[in-house]
Amino acid sequence: MHLTEEVLRPIRARYGEPAVLEWEGDISELEYDLATYDPKRMHDVTLFILNRERLALIRKPMFPPGVWRPPGGGVKPGEDFVEAVRREAFEETGVSIELERYLVEARARFVYKPPELDWRTHVFLATTADEELEPHDTEEIAAARWGTLEELAGPLREHLLATGRAFWRYRVALHDAALAALGR
Repeated sequence: MHLTEEVLRPIRARYGEPAVLEWEGDISELEYDLATYDPKRMHDVTLFILNRERLALIRKPMFPPGVWRPPGGGVKPGEDFVEAVRREAFEETGVSIELERYLVEARARFVYKPPELDWRTHVFLATTADEELEPHDTEEIAAARWGTLEELAGPLREHLLATGRAFWRYRVALHDAALAALGR
């Protein structure tokens, strides 16, 4: 894993100490295959991008109907962390962002037969003055739209849980922890 403590230490110094979320759950073979498609990447960065009260949300082509989530992606080996996060935000939403706060560091263990998969998610608050969402990576992102934190905590949370999938239960735990860090 290339997001080492050496890489994350200055990020914490600049954006604050995150809340820590420990999560473990059984995943399906399909979910395991999705998580390990790039065996060098065992992390993601999730972005709560706000434009005033609006929250950027994305849909990927494989998402079930009604499922939207905050955007994010991975940091490539050797890539500057902040620049990578800005790149991912632009690819998935078309907006320029400013990172504000490190909200949550999630330490997940996905269980699907041995070996178990240790995964990290780093959740950040970011802001943008851009008004329009327009994904640039249209192969990975089917759509982007503005929502609200209340929508994420309510109907979108229910859609994720209704799927019965472990990955979506994990996303709900991430969202809940980030909302708590935001005082919501």
